[in-house]
Amino acid sequence: MSVESEIDLVRAVEDNEVAFLLALGRAGGGVEREDAGIHWTIGGSPIAYHNCVVRADLRAGRANTAIADFVALLREKGVPGSWHVGPSMRPSNLSERLVAHGFDGGPEPGMAIQLDALSSTDPIAGLHIARVVSDDDLEAYAGVLSLGFGEGPKEGTWVREMFGRIGLSDNVPWRHYLASIDGVAAATVSLFFAANVAGVYFVCTAPDFRRRGLGEAITHAALADARALGFRTAVLGSSRMGHALYERMGFRDVCDIGVYEWSP
Repeated sequence: MSVESEIDLVRAVEDNEVAFLLALGRAGGGVEREDAGIHWTIGGSPIAYHNCVVRADLRAGRANTAIADFVALLREKGVPGSWHVGPSMRPSNLSERLVAHGFDGGPEPGMAIQLDALSSTDPIAGLHIARVVSDDDLEAYAGVLSLGFGEGPKEGTWVREMFGRIGLSDNVPWRHYLASIDGVAAATVSLFFAANVAGVYFVCTAPDFRRRGLGEAITHAALADARALGFRTAVLGSSRMGHALYERMGFRDVCDIGVYEWSP
């Protein structure tokens, strides 16, 4: 399973994230609708990032109405939300229109790597990396997220519940990993398999263990597993903070994904 042309890489970054967002929305029981050039999921999460528009192909004359309608739905549900502006979205000035409607955000790098180019990592004393396979593992995974990812405990609790609903078996397109230092849970990463690539999500290191190379080590271990499963390409959406780490691993920028959030 490989994606190699530049156009296909861009599409894979966008399509993997879309599938990821819709899968979590469905697990959370969110309302999903796809019609009239727009696809969204809403109400399945307390997190703005996951109540979202994932696709839009709108005429310029309809874009402002579609944005206003989405905001009205968020108000009705009483939840924050977001609009993920991928390269395929139209109109081309959608980001500016979102800002004018009270959304806040900007572009984040969409990156990709061919897994045969995956670099090696240095050993770290006391490090143990294992796949999350039990409820206890998942609880420890969520505990790390609660300390240092996104919206902290609220996001960690929600993610733990969603992955508990989805399951941890080989029969789902997810793999979650937990790194420990001397038995103490310290870092996480998840893989989501869609669009013929391995998508990298929820990379987090607990504050007490940062600047030791754990993020790189656990991501490398997960990607090595993806490669063993037959995947030849991995993608991710990078924060500005994590960009240098992923470049060091061999990822490269292929597009931007704009993330614009709105709160009641």
